[in-house]
Amino acid sequence: MSRPYNFSPGPATLPESVLQQAAAEMLDWHGSGMSVMEMSHRGRDYGLIIEQCEADLRELLAIPLHYRVLFLQGGAQAQNAVLPLNLAALKPQRQMDYVVTGSWSQKSAEEAIKYGDAQVVASAASPNHPVVGGHSGYTHIPSPATWRLRPQASYVHLCSNETVHGVEFQQLPDLRALGSEAPLAIDFSSHVLSRPLDWSRVALAYGGAQKNIGPAGLTLVVLREDLLGHALPICPSVFDYRLQANNQSMLNTPPTYAIYIAGLTLQWIKAQREGDLTGLAAVEARNIAKARLLYDCIDGSQLYENRVDPACRSRMNVPFFLRDESRNAAFLAGAAERGLLQLKGHKMVGGMRASLYNAMPLAGVQALVEWMREFERQS
Repeated sequence: MSRPYNFSPGPATLPESVLQQAAAEMLDWHGSGMSVMEMSHRGRDYGLIIEQCEADLRELLAIPLHYRVLFLQGGAQAQNAVLPLNLAALKPQRQMDYVVTGSWSQKSAEEAIKYGDAQVVASAASPNHPVVGGHSGYTHIPSPATWRLRPQASYVHLCSNETVHGVEFQQLPDLRALGSEAPLAIDFSSHVLSRPLDWSRVALAYGGAQKNIGPAGLTLVVLREDLLGHALPICPSVFDYRLQANNQSMLNTPPTYAIYIAGLTLQWIKAQREGDLTGLAAVEARNIAKARLLYDCIDGSQLYENRVDPACRSRMNVPFFLRDESRNAAFLAGAAERGLLQLKGHKMVGGMRASLYNAMPLAGVQALVEWMREFERQS
């Protein structure tokens, strides 16, 4: 039986070969006589799994040696609190600057207020931009030149890809060029490992794994070593970056099985080929092609529209709307009949949303485009 195409924004589709390998190893990992689910996180076998996972992540993202990799729990949303708990005190003023380009960065800013002087220094929510479903439409990224960065900020935070609104930074800002010495912290949950990352501009990156890496339950944090050791006294021990780094992410039991699946997915990414390209470069080229195919269909249509500024359209999450919204239910029903699943847009935004994560094959996007064109002809 062929698998349907799952366009869910997360938990999201995984490579079929990864699922098959996990199934084959479910009862006995490499002759150990145990499932990975049953292993002690402090045992030799599991040590091999987590060490290889980190090594592959470092290789794929070209993570510098002076950055630490943490495998944590709690999801990216927990990091909205954990981040200020660890970094707000980098400067005595506890100032934290937030750039808001969608619902996730808005949540981050709202949570940080509990731990210091968190301010929104730039926002894409504006009366001059579309309002969708009663919410301010996030359809662009404010020019970095307009950001009201504070000289004593402990850090600057942004979400580099907004899953709900489909807004992505195609290039991360150079804060030093903007006159700021603050470290840049980013939520890269929904486009991690879809493209390279410029670590010369990023001091800390965090994200949930359930979009491009593996199942829900694993949270990645990658940060410069100089950011360790500044946690507020009220920070719980398991959320103290320094303590977790000193204990190789094993201050408490890490999400062992999710890390194992992430490791298999990283090996799958390393094995990808696209023409002369390999690994992450091949994955990025494929992602560009998938996104272009879908956006070209939308832009060439009289029925569909995407409201995001083309300069910051997401490659991973593509929201689109039917100009005749009375046809939404019929569109989704027909899509489901054709094995095109989880296309309904987020409740805050409405419309449709197709998430084109790494494991979504080009054939899935081609099938979606074929249905979109067929449905438009019927309308």
